[in-house]
Amino acid sequence: MKVDDTRAAQKLIERINRCSIRPIRLMEFCGGHTVAILRYGLRQLLQKNIIMSSGPGCPVCVTATRDIDKIIELSRKTGVITATFGDLMRVPGSFSSLQQSRAEGNDIRVVYSALEALDLARQFPDRQVVMVGIGFETTAPTIAVSVLQAQEEQLKNYRVLSLHKLTPPAITAILKAGETRIDGIICPGHVCAITGSQPFEFISSQYGLSGVVTGFELRDILLGISMLIEQIIEKKPEVKIAYRRAVQPGGNTKALELMNRVFSTASASWRGLGVIPESGLQIKSEFEYFDAEKVFNLSQIETHEPAGCSCGQILRGVKVPTECALFGTVCTPDHPTGPCMVSAEGACSAYYLYGGANG
Repeated sequence: MKVDDTRAAQKLIERINRCSIRPIRLMEFCGGHTVAILRYGLRQLLQKNIIMSSGPGCPVCVTATRDIDKIIELSRKTGVITATFGDLMRVPGSFSSLQQSRAEGNDIRVVYSALEALDLARQFPDRQVVMVGIGFETTAPTIAVSVLQAQEEQLKNYRVLSLHKLTPPAITAILKAGETRIDGIICPGHVCAITGSQPFEFISSQYGLSGVVTGFELRDILLGISMLIEQIIEKKPEVKIAYRRAVQPGGNTKALELMNRVFSTASASWRGLGVIPESGLQIKSEFEYFDAEKVFNLSQIETHEPAGCSCGQILRGVKVPTECALFGTVCTPDHPTGPCMVSAEGACSAYYLYGGANG
């Protein structure tokens, strides 16, 4: 970190600690923020009355067990190549994982983008290539582009299993549940680079809470926290942007156009939050040829949740990872019990790697 950035960060820390005259609980929605907050040691640098609570902002973590089971079942179908992002490989389903499925001889490929999955479809025209679409608004436009490209090239063997989720409905569900007191929310920076800040204005207009969109560098996060605390102390809740280099109120219009062209909203099942209306993205009927949900007959098997795992409560901000009875003993990054210990943006993984004092 540059000297100027270090000085700026120190000044922000001093300002935050000086203004924090009462207990304040902030929730960071994004798993990337959780990792950064722990890596920078902000829980130790800030006063104890500033409580940072992790939210459900890891797309792999919030994927329901029933959907993990669905992906595993799909991977076992004859003639199918399953393309997925790497974090998903070790997430436990009810009785297996994609990693175990691949060990059984099924063809599962880790890709870094949907464009790689398109390449697989071109390379193996006699196989069905299914891209597992997991993510928030950040990744949905890229999946939409792959569908449009497949249509243009008339790739008859490319499919998408859309398990995308929308972030504002999840925040609404947490605030409605009222399981934990929240004074302000750090809104997801990468998501807002696509959506803009406007879809999150309900945080202040409907719930009277403060919200700030910020980035992932130390100075970004501290600026966001400082802006939140100033609003809270002054009792002037708004949703503001502390990440202007990437986020505008109206978002990325081109990305939103692509996403809205291919997808429509639908109910989605979230780990720890249940089924939330209008919180998922399904492929429109115009593009149903590419919809793996329509093409493959995927059964609904009875799901099984690991005994003692607190991932659901952690994703809702009701518990911190260290309050889970399995954390660090039965459940570790090498032998994860739940998805929050698997994903690079999972709260349990972050706490295990960086510690979680003042959680």
